[in-house]
Amino acid sequence: MPNITVNGSAVEVEEGSTILAAAQKLGVRIPTLCHLEDVSAAASCRVCVVDVEGVDHPVPACSTPVREGMAVTTDSPRAEACRRTALELVLADHGLDSTNYCFSCKKNGACELQDVCRELGVTGSSFEVERRREPVLDANPFLSYDPNLCIRCQRCVGACNAAARNHTLVAGKRGTRTTIEAPFGEGWRATDCESCGNCAQACPTGALTEKRRASYRSWETERVRTTCPHCGVGCQLDLVVKDGRIVDAEAADGPSNRGLLCVKGRSASFDFVGAPDRLTTPLVRNPATGKLEPAAWDEALDLVARRFAELRDEHGGEALAAFACSRSTNEDIYLFQKMARAAFHTNNVDCCARV
Repeated sequence: MPNITVNGSAVEVEEGSTILAAAQKLGVRIPTLCHLEDVSAAASCRVCVVDVEGVDHPVPACSTPVREGMAVTTDSPRAEACRRTALELVLADHGLDSTNYCFSCKKNGACELQDVCRELGVTGSSFEVERRREPVLDANPFLSYDPNLCIRCQRCVGACNAAARNHTLVAGKRGTRTTIEAPFGEGWRATDCESCGNCAQACPTGALTEKRRASYRSWETERVRTTCPHCGVGCQLDLVVKDGRIVDAEAADGPSNRGLLCVKGRSASFDFVGAPDRLTTPLVRNPATGKLEPAAWDEALDLVARRFAELRDEHGGEALAAFACSRSTNEDIYLFQKMARAAFHTNNVDCCARV
C-alpha cells in the first residue's frame, strides 16, 4: 500500500494504482477524455497530465502507477498549460470550424469534450484545424458514426472489446493516423455488431451516437432510475424523460450490468409505454358477438381462474401445463410453478428457454 501526496494531501492506495485513482480517492479532480475505468486506458489524449516531484516532464495521471513517497501536483502552471495545449490539439483534430458548429451536434450539452474545454477555458485551437470530409456511417437502425467528429480516444473500442466483449470495433491505422473502424455502414448486417450501443455511451463527443438523441437535448430532460423490464438479469438503467414521455434509455452502474446494456435494454425496453396500440385494460370475448370487449381486472381474473378450475376438475391436473417465460425473475418463476403444482395439480412445468 504505497503512500503518496497529491497537492500536499497524503493518501494510501493499493499497489499498482494510478495517480488518477489516488487523486479520485482524495476527491481531487483531474480532467480526462480517453480514460474509462476498467474499459479504456489508451492514455492518448494527454489532458490528464500532472507534475511529479523529481520528474522533468508532466506525466499522464491515468496511466502512471504510483510509487512510495511520490509527490504529485495536479494544478501547477506547467501541468495546466500542457493540458490546454493537448486540448487544443484534440480540438484541431476534431475539426471544429465554421462548418461544424457544436450546437448542431446531437451530443450538444452532453459532450465531454465540450465540458473539458469549458473547464480549462479553451475556446478554440491555435493549431491548424483538420478539415475532414469523411462520409457518415448510419445504415445501422440504432447507431450512427461520424468519423469527422472522432478524437481517436478509443473509448468506444474499449467499451466494445473489454466491456461488452463483442470485439466488433477496432482501432486501425491510416499512415501515422489512428482510425476507428466502426461497422455502421451498408454492410453492418454482415458483422458481429449487436447494436448494443455501449460504444455510443462511451464516446465523449458526437462521433458515435444513438439515433434517438436527435429527438432531444440533455437540458430538456430528466432521468429516472429503474430496472430493465426485458429479462430477469435486472440491469439498472436511467430512463430519459422529455415532456412526460420516455425518449431514451442509458445504462446505469448496476450490480449486474456495471454500466452496460444489450440492444433490447437500450433500444427496446420502453417503447411500449407510449405505444398507441398498447393494451391498458383486460379484454374478454363476448360469447354472443365473438368480439373482445374491455373488462374489469377482477372480472377477467375470475373468468380465467374459473375456466382453469373447470378444466382441472373435469380432466384432471395432467390436462394442464404451465409454460413460463425464461426472462422472468426467479421470484416470479417460483410463484408460477407453485401455482401450477398447488392450484392446477400438475407437474407439467416448462419454459421457453428450451424451444
